[in-house]
Amino acid sequence: MMIVDWPGALMGFGVGVAASTLYFAGLAVSVRVAMTSSRPTAVLLPSALVRIALLLAVGWLVTGGATLVWAFAGYGLAFFLVRSLATMRARMPRPEDV
Repeated sequence: MMIVDWPGALMGFGVGVAASTLYFAGLAVSVRVAMTSSRPTAVLLPSALVRIALLLAVGWLVTGGATLVWAFAGYGLAFFLVRSLATMRARMPRPEDV
């Protein structure tokens, strides 16, 4: 029988939701700034490096270097849940597009 560490999983999930929300909010801001920039790569590349590094660093700290399996599972699940929501929101038509 497998024993689930619920406090660890919920802690990983909660921190994962917060970190992933900030990650995708940063992506949205970066894309909007890059769309008006004459050199979008100069905006998107540093932004991606910072966002990825912060997401991985927070994940590493929360999961104890990936040794807390249930916290790792919660963190990963939160990322994919927030990613799905961000993708659905990005695909919704905007009033100015109609």
